[in-house]
Amino acid sequence: MSIADISRQDVLAIDCGTPVADAAVQMREHHVGALVVTTGDGEGERAIGMLTDRDLVVEVLGRRLSYDGLTAGDVACRTLVSVRGDTDLADAISTMNKHGVRRLLVTGQHGEITGIVSLDDVLESLVAQLAGLAMTMRQGMAREATQRQARIGQRRPVFLPYGTPGMPGA
Repeated sequence: MSIADISRQDVLAIDCGTPVADAAVQMREHHVGALVVTTGDGEGERAIGMLTDRDLVVEVLGRRLSYDGLTAGDVACRTLVSVRGDTDLADAISTMNKHGVRRLLVTGQHGEITGIVSLDDVLESLVAQLAGLAMTMRQGMAREATQRQARIGQRRPVFLPYGTPGMPGA
């Protein structure tokens, strides 16, 4: 499974000059925990950082900063970590671990942002895979029981009470 299979393609971006209060409103309205922070130059927009709900809590509220005049660019983490969309899930998890991030940008062949994946997305995918494995085990056990029953016919096994002569413990 590639990381593109579980990434979200609805990546929201805001300009680095956007007030942090407006960024928080965007997060709330769109039910997201991160925004890509961009800056414009003569050649268009480019990503320069990521602003997360955690950044707002830890860096602004946790420090009791006045957010008047504070912009997304002032608070955003300037380290962007990304993987190509064809990266497998294990390698993406390794990248998250190596860089200590909870979100990865997913890029296309030419470096363009095509999605974003969060730790929650990864966990959801892994849980679904584990649930599939558990279902496989249950179905295998049911198949084996059916085949076993067919081999022995409708005969029921005989259980001898503990201590029956000739049995262990007698």
